[in-house]
Amino acid sequence: MNVAVIGAGWAGCAAAWRLKTLGHQPEVFEASRHIGGRARRVRSPGLGRELDNGQHILLGAYSQTLQLMRELGLDESTRLLRQDLDVVAARGDFRLRNRALPAPWHLLAGLLTAQGIGWAQKYRLARFCRRLEKHHWRTPPGLTVLQLLHSQGQDAELIRLFWQPLCVAAMNTPIEQACAQLFAHVLRDSLGGPRPASQTLIPLTDLSRLWCEPALQGLPVHLGSRVRELQLHEHGVEVDGRRFDAAILACPPPQALRLLETLPPARGSAELLADLKAMQYVPIATLHLDLERAWQLPQPMLMLADDTGCAGQWLFDHSALKPGSGETLASVVISDAVRLQALERGQAVAAILEQIRNQTRRFGPMPAVRATELIIEKRATFAALPGLRRPSVATPWPALRLAGDWTDTGYPGVLEGAVRSGLQAAQNLA
Repeated sequence: MNVAVIGAGWAGCAAAWRLKTLGHQPEVFEASRHIGGRARRVRSPGLGRELDNGQHILLGAYSQTLQLMRELGLDESTRLLRQDLDVVAARGDFRLRNRALPAPWHLLAGLLTAQGIGWAQKYRLARFCRRLEKHHWRTPPGLTVLQLLHSQGQDAELIRLFWQPLCVAAMNTPIEQACAQLFAHVLRDSLGGPRPASQTLIPLTDLSRLWCEPALQGLPVHLGSRVRELQLHEHGVEVDGRRFDAAILACPPPQALRLLETLPPARGSAELLADLKAMQYVPIATLHLDLERAWQLPQPMLMLADDTGCAGQWLFDHSALKPGSGETLASVVISDAVRLQALERGQAVAAILEQIRNQTRRFGPMPAVRATELIIEKRATFAALPGLRRPSVATPWPALRLAGDWTDTGYPGVLEGAVRSGLQAAQNLA
């Protein structure tokens, strides 16, 4: 089949690759001039270099992403830094590090030696995880993560030190709003899995080059090509007047809605359009810093305490990611940037820099900052709220499929969900 893939983000690239391996002929249309969607390489005028639009990490539990990279012949060891889970607070008041032991002893040993929480808190944390496992990682319907934690005896200090930053990083949704069931799925496949599943994978190359660009090599890709209209016909679909046997809409929900709502109604189409209209979104920001010299912190990733709601949650030192490289880049991730984006940019940058300096004093003075680049993705991900209805990859129109982390993947809006949806859409169409 000749298949139009609309969108060259992680979902669209995964769909195009799978269609190719199944013997079909995908053709990719991307509105921007970049491959990778909301996890891509960009050119920074302020820093005078290429960098990622956002600092992302992957988990060892991202099985489909890692399998796709293996299919492409890509060496994980040169593209990803794999480490056992090591949550280290920058200001030194908390640390939880998994040990090099088989599951579940890797997590149990890490919990027993965790710093900054007492034995009663460790017991309640372990009991909570054991209860989730006993109930097959199912939570009562309609609960937020915060409600679930309160019901399981997790005290305010443990929530502040561990659960809050973990939830925001995994869900990109405030803990008092995030869906408990989706959070349980993340815990099941990471902390509840074998030791490699809970390991963190930090990209050593830019996100576009990591696997998306290799996946599209040899395929017709139209960058800067915004699809304006779909027309159904007896044997497929027209994409801006060009005929295809089928199309996969691997674009964000607003763009998918714009294309779908002009099509003739079909059974179930009204519900699908209503679900797309109902989706809410959360911004994610990344502040990139060009430092006067390589910082060389003892950890490539440190957890920041967000006491104001307008500051960062994670600090990445790229010189620690690539020892001896002389790299001067550091990055701060603000996973829930609703309040941050309301600030004037200079004010936001100043607040984050003050946060970093205050919380990293134990490592000595922070190097002087030569330049900054604050990137805010206003619709970086959907808000993972309880009761949210997410569409499947199938649609009421036989020639059309959907792909994206916003489809019903069982995960919040994470990169693995995007990959899984793209693979599923291609296989479902075939």
